[in-house]
Amino acid sequence: MTTTSTDVDVVLPCLDEAEALPWVLGRIPAGWRALVVDNGSTDGSPDIARSLGATVVHEPRRGFGAACHAGLTAATGDIVCFCDCDASLDPSLLLPFVREIRDGAADLVLGRRRPEGRGAWPAHARAGNLALARMLRRRTGLRLHDLGPLRAARREPLLALGLTDRRSGYPLQMVVRAADAGWRIAEHDVPYRPRTGASKVTGTWRGTWQAVRDMSRVLAETPADGRPVR
Repeated sequence: MTTTSTDVDVVLPCLDEAEALPWVLGRIPAGWRALVVDNGSTDGSPDIARSLGATVVHEPRRGFGAACHAGLTAATGDIVCFCDCDASLDPSLLLPFVREIRDGAADLVLGRRRPEGRGAWPAHARAGNLALARMLRRRTGLRLHDLGPLRAARREPLLALGLTDRRSGYPLQMVVRAADAGWRIAEHDVPYRPRTGASKVTGTWRGTWQAVRDMSRVLAETPADGRPVR
């Protein structure tokens, strides 16, 4: 199925990603709109993004979730995708994700990161992700392996989830609330490359600890139906 410019928006949270932007934006599928959400860059990222044809959204509140949600609220496409802006993930990999959503086979499609290349996924970040995935299984019953940022879903149902986390817990809260709402959630392997530039979150021990803390708080939320957290 072909898509038009109003069909798919790709949200790209961005903080000082001038080096990675040309490669990332060059991999956006034809006819899709790239929404680069600038979260306070000082390296000229917004100007580079505009020069490469992206729509730039400014989000002054720092935080991964703040940037992602600003992109979601600015989106107009029927389907919204999310992808990191550091060249660790190829946004063209979202094509089959979108087809799966359009075909009605799933409501939310996630990418399970498979590291390729030395340093693609630091051991401490991988360990934190694994621990959270296990807690997610206990919380929701979903047999997921990763909480990665590459994902796709329809815009209006995403907005209806009422996501409130504005830090590192945003991707997990999306999955938890989608599971509580009875969404069909699929997961597919995707290659994960060494990022371009310096990491702001999971590339450091402190960033990983902060992400795990944010996500643990999300897992402690009471489900919408009032049942106790397992």
